[in-house]
Amino acid sequence: MEEVNQTFSLIENKKFDVLELSTILLILASLFSIINLRILKLPMTIGLMILAIALSISILLIGYFFPSMLNLAYTITESFDFNFVLLNVMLPFFLFAGSISINVHQLRKDKITILLLASFGVLFSTYVVGGLTFFLISQPIFGLSSLDITYIDCLLFGSLIAPTDPIAVLSIVKKMNLSPETETRIAGESLFNDGIGVVVFLTLLGIKTSGDAITVQSIGSLFFTEVIGGLALGALIGYLGLKLVRYIENEHVQLEVLITLSMVLLVSVIATRFHLSGPLGVVILGLYLNKYVKEDSVNGISEMAMGDYVYKFWHLLDETLNAILFILIGLEIILLYESFNLTYIIISVIVIFIVVAARYIGVSIPVVILSQFKNFEKNTAKIITWGGLRGGLSIALALNLPETMGDVKSLILILTYAVVLFTILVQGLTMQKIIKSKF
Repeated sequence: MEEVNQTFSLIENKKFDVLELSTILLILASLFSIINLRILKLPMTIGLMILAIALSISILLIGYFFPSMLNLAYTITESFDFNFVLLNVMLPFFLFAGSISINVHQLRKDKITILLLASFGVLFSTYVVGGLTFFLISQPIFGLSSLDITYIDCLLFGSLIAPTDPIAVLSIVKKMNLSPETETRIAGESLFNDGIGVVVFLTLLGIKTSGDAITVQSIGSLFFTEVIGGLALGALIGYLGLKLVRYIENEHVQLEVLITLSMVLLVSVIATRFHLSGPLGVVILGLYLNKYVKEDSVNGISEMAMGDYVYKFWHLLDETLNAILFILIGLEIILLYESFNLTYIIISVIVIFIVVAARYIGVSIPVVILSQFKNFEKNTAKIITWGGLRGGLSIALALNLPETMGDVKSLILILTYAVVLFTILVQGLTMQKIIKSKF
């Protein structure tokens, strides 16, 4: 046993580079995908995360006997820098892939519905979840007064857990056989509430770190700059990119792929540099290109702004990154295990109910109002609520909180992880039954 510990200790001191970390992830993704395909037969995202969690728990148990192995696993997992990888590398590609695959004609018909669901839902959930969480943690029964958690800390939690994760949502919704209208509403709302949620989170985080007072004017100014700037940037790059794509006239598909890749990265880099909303910019970029898919209703012919090869490439990239992401989510439990305690678990269970209830009310209000003018499928609010899965985005935003928050950050991470696990494992696995039963 001592020799095994020494071996793991030697490896632990090694610094892992990007190539080695990528190799580990791709091997795990391939192996877990095969196991899920042949044995578990679950939706890919759910199956991969369950296997990654099982691997993490196994490592924690083995680490009890071989501490050096646990330290090695901790070192490798920490080296992935989850929040940077997702927010700056994966997220732009995910959002672009989702936006060019959505039914843009149906989305345009329902744009008011989708934007209202996304904006009102995120803002409502942010303040309800944040306020109730602050009230809950402040109760003397939990003995957490020493944390010195503030109201804005809880609003930060409310904002990062409010948006649904388009990566998780789209992968589940595609297999649910919903009506085109409902599917587009869920997918579109998920894409936009993702961008709006990131803007709200970064706005609140900027106010917290700067120490400025929380006013409607300060929040509104930052929010307006991020949103309008991101939308304008996406439209501008989309316009220029469309000119390039049309110029080559589908003659060089590999060049089309190169153009779309460069546009996505360009939007992300410019948005980061000038503090604009990169997620919203990328979504608008994808929708702008997708907007020019012309359908001939007489002959049933579709004229694509981009070649079919481009869509297949982005679908493949989306599936590959999707597999890696959900493995990373499962492995993150290794970094959080020391923070778990009975009090945090009890609070997490209560917060899960708060998040789901806030989501339901935040969706129901716009649906009730809009139902006076539009037709909605029966139990639309319940379907959208239960389909509101959280994923890697929420965890990445929680990890993006400043280290100066100390134990408060640890608590928010635990609450975030609990909600993500519940929505993906419980809601994701029961989604089809919920839709069939219609409650």
